[in-house]
Amino acid sequence: MRALPVGERALLVEVASGEEAQALHAELLRRRAEGLLSVREIVPAARTVLLDGLDDPDRLASELARSPLPPALQGERHVVELPVRYDGPDLAAVAALWNVPEREVARIHAATDFRVAFCGFAPGFGYLTGLPAPCHVPRRASPRTAVPAGSVALAGPYTGVYPRSSPGGWQLIGTTDAVLWDHARVPAALLSPGTRVRFVPVGAV
Repeated sequence: MRALPVGERALLVEVASGEEAQALHAELLRRRAEGLLSVREIVPAARTVLLDGLDDPDRLASELARSPLPPALQGERHVVELPVRYDGPDLAAVAALWNVPEREVARIHAATDFRVAFCGFAPGFGYLTGLPAPCHVPRRASPRTAVPAGSVALAGPYTGVYPRSSPGGWQLIGTTDAVLWDHARVPAALLSPGTRVRFVPVGAV
């Protein structure tokens, strides 16, 4: 774990893996909730956590350098269930990459317990981890100019759901009617870092 200064009141904490970043993010949120850490923003990414609005970044950097990494996250957070139709245009391509029938892609994906590692790209878009390494897939060689809202997609180790129509190069395996981002909802984002997610097939798998 390495803490790097960012400006006068922020730190960027680097760790070795996405799992460590998720665990560190959860631990920092716990400290803030218990009044043990004064910070304005805690923002996780793939292998980093950014802390902004610190009173004494140098002191915290020293504390983190001496602290062991927190244990891996357990399954205590609530689960968001997303209904999905496994009807994506790249389902056959993913089945070929996994060397399984299309129906098996749907079964494996729906049986996976996902967790939101971090958010980005577009409001409401969560990068979900959970698929085992043999199920990681490359991005498409030719990105689409428009991916429909609600598309359930794979790229590298991540699953994501497009909250609105946008260009994208992920492999599309299904669609959901869930609203990922709603300005009238509090919070507006359905998914946040640390949230557990399960995809529930619409129809038989």
